[in-house]
Amino acid sequence: MSTADSTLDRAVDHRVDRYAVAGNPVAHSRSPHIHSLFAQQTGQAVDYGRLLCPLDAFAATVQAFAADGARGCNVTVPFKFEAFALAARRTARAELAQAANVLRFDADAHGGWLADNTDGIGLVRDITVNAGVPLAGQRVLLIGAGGASAGVMGPFIETGCAELVVANRTVAKAEELVARHADVARQHGVRLSARSLQDAGEAFDVVVNGTATSLSGEGVPVGPQVLRTGSLALDMMYGPAAQGFLDWARSHGATGRDGLGMLVEQAAESFLLWRGVRPDTAPVLRELRALVDAPGA
Repeated sequence: MSTADSTLDRAVDHRVDRYAVAGNPVAHSRSPHIHSLFAQQTGQAVDYGRLLCPLDAFAATVQAFAADGARGCNVTVPFKFEAFALAARRTARAELAQAANVLRFDADAHGGWLADNTDGIGLVRDITVNAGVPLAGQRVLLIGAGGASAGVMGPFIETGCAELVVANRTVAKAEELVARHADVARQHGVRLSARSLQDAGEAFDVVVNGTATSLSGEGVPVGPQVLRTGSLALDMMYGPAAQGFLDWARSHGATGRDGLGMLVEQAAESFLLWRGVRPDTAPVLRELRALVDAPGA
């Protein structure tokens, strides 16, 4: 597929500021609907679509989109590490994650493109505000050590959780994440460690699945001993993809939650970065939840 073939999947109005979600695949993404609701709510002139990027041409596709007058994009799998490398400037949380899920196409006169990572703050806000679960002083298990997990570790540590364990199939990869976050963890008094999936630990207060196992149908990558009665078990996926994880969690006495709230909250942080205003996420999350949970959705 050429760069021309992978441009926005619908006609756009060039009188408004254009944004998109860039990834492969992106046809399933709810982000255009979310940002449309944000724009209506805040009175912002925004047109937000989907940008399908060939696996070997992410940079060229995004650069062409920016050259055509677009103002920024969100970035989804599998390009978050590439997005980070494209930007001339990075926020502190993007630097810590070494991955970005949002780009703002600032002109060179302003220092060049800005990369940010809003995944972590979006997840923390969903857990603490939308789900009403405190994280300070809690024991947290993060499953996976890829881009999704890298993006949420810093904000989790900043909540003052008592312990954060990163469990991954390849322990060395988890150890790299732990080493990168060691200074931040010490500053906040958080115990940080890396473990294998088979020896992840027991009875955590919060368990977060940051792997793609739900999407691929591989099943839950850890044993039920990581849960206790009343634990919050959250899968970053949402809708049917997350159902197996949620059923597993509930069958072992935990409270299951999918990643829809995280999706909406990280989008709001992106909108704030681009537009200077943070939309009210509660009505947007209610509408998205109704759509996702509708029969046949």
